[in-house]
Parts: sequence; structure tokens; C-alpha cells
Amino acid sequence: MTAYQLGLSVAHTAQTTATLQRVAVVLFAVVGFALVFELVRRRALMERYALLWLLAAVLLVVLAIWRGLLTSISRDLHIYTPVNALFAAGFVFVTALLLHFSIVISRLSEESKTLAQRLALLDERVEQIERAGSGGRGARRRAGER
Repeated sequence: MTAYQLGLSVAHTAQTTATLQRVAVVLFAVVGFALVFELVRRRALMERYALLWLLAAVLLVVLAIWRGLLTSISRDLHIYTPVNALFAAGFVFVTALLLHFSIVISRLSEESKTLAQRLALLDERVEQIERAGSGGRGARRRAGER
């Protein structure tokens, strides 16, 4: 086997590997799409959060199908390899997702505290009304009873 034939064989193997990788990424994105739709259908995932995941899956499909896009983006951003650009994009996506969820959790925590305080005030009012209605004779609730 000549060096030229060996070079063609290696190039063919690399091209086949790249094609298989693209197919795997597209299949991964399609499975992700199906999973997100199923979670939305079962009401386990809200639509507004599903949009983020669907957008990520679409981006993966576009990058897998459009051969030179990731290379062009990495070159434009002066990132040495396209894989590093993809890793950086994933890191930014996950960081943005964490920030978003931190904001949502903070808001929900504040709302829970406000609701607990309002419930305590309402419980106190109910106890006062029960005491006043029965003339104060044994109408007081036991601790923990609702």
C-alpha cells in the first residue's frame, strides 16, 4: 500500500467518523426534542422553560448539519478549535440557565414567606373570631389543628 493510498484511507475514515458524529448529534437532539415535548405533555415542564431546551436542541441540529458554521464562529471569535467554541457556548448556556433559575427561586422563596405570614395572620383572626363567637369557652384550637 502506497503512502497516497494510506492517506486516502485515513481521510475516508476521518470523513466517515465525522459523518457518524453528525448523525449522533442529530439523533441526540431529536431525542431531546421528544423528551421535552413529553415532559410538557405530562405537565412536568412548563412551556416557558421548554422553549429554552427546544432552542438548544435546534441549535445543536443546525451546528451538526451546517458543516462550516461552528468553524467559522470559532475562527471569528479567535477560538483555536471549534470544539472549544462549542464548549464555551454550552458553558454560557448553562450559566445563563442557572442565573435564570436562581432568580425564579429567589422570587418563589419571597412569595412563600409572604404567604406563610398571611396564613399565620388569618389563623390568628379565625381563632379570635371563634373565641368571640363562643364567649371564650373552650373554642380555642389545639396547636397544629387547622
